[in-house]
Amino acid sequence: QVQLVESGGGVVQAGGSLRLSCAASGRTLSNYGMGWFRQAPGKEREFVAVISKSGSITYYADSVKGRFTISRDDAKNTVYLQMNSLKPEDTAVYYCAAGPRAWRTEATYDYWGQGTQVTVSS
Repeated sequence: QVQLVESGGGVVQAGGSLRLSCAASGRTLSNYGMGWFRQAPGKEREFVAVISKSGSITYYADSVKGRFTISRDDAKNTVYLQMNSLKPEDTAVYYCAAGPRAWRTEATYDYWGQGTQVTVSS
């Protein structure tokens, strides 16, 4: 079992930045690809970014490409999502997830965190 806990959410003005963290316990994260998803009010949860087990491959949703950066520090068992140039449409609950074959779809993830709220004001 892997337990995931997100942190770093909050309220920020448009154009600002936040860094989300996802701390894992139970098993080492180096065995898993890691992803970030988000769910805005009244919408389905959507893919944001994924990073491979080795960290050598990353992939982003078009809506965040060039603004968000996913990274991992396996020594700290933590994954990060650096979010720059935030827009009001980035407002959502952000979830991290882990899976041995993690990619863009939710079905490729076995473990999920509880989420952290990000609110971007205009």
